[in-house]
Amino acid sequence: MAITNLNNQHLSAAEITTAKEALSALETALLPINLTLTSEDRQKYGSINEQNKLFVNKVNDYHQNQSQLGTTQVDWSEFEKDYSSRLVMENIISRLESIVTKLNNAKILHDYDNYQAALTDYAYANFMAGTGADGYETKMNDLKQFFMKTAAKVNSTDPK
Repeated sequence: MAITNLNNQHLSAAEITTAKEALSALETALLPINLTLTSEDRQKYGSINEQNKLFVNKVNDYHQNQSQLGTTQVDWSEFEKDYSSRLVMENIISRLESIVTKLNNAKILHDYDNYQAALTDYAYANFMAGTGADGYETKMNDLKQFFMKTAAKVNSTDPK
């Protein structure tokens, strides 16, 4: 017998509403920075790799501690704003990714539970169809389409 009901934790209607409202509030709060990049833009600008992040961090460190060594060709005020925004966004993204992982984990268990219950119901429909009970043969025939096996292809060079 399959293990079922792996996740018996369900959000109440009030909790779902609160979560949706929180997402709406987050979307609204982030509206000023919403930009649409084309795939070409993403390719062109990309994201800096870890080595380049270390480089930017080192330049920022010099700017903070020995600003006289920096060039006047850089708008340091804008650099600092970009640097700060990047850190904030990185933190938010990390937290959101953690939430997404947890939501996916919960969803996986609910999906598994649904599938196991559906298999149990299908087995029951098969049993009841065998007894001739009304409606079960139609249900069984309708559901068995999801279990059709394709014929195995036999390789003509196979020595069997």
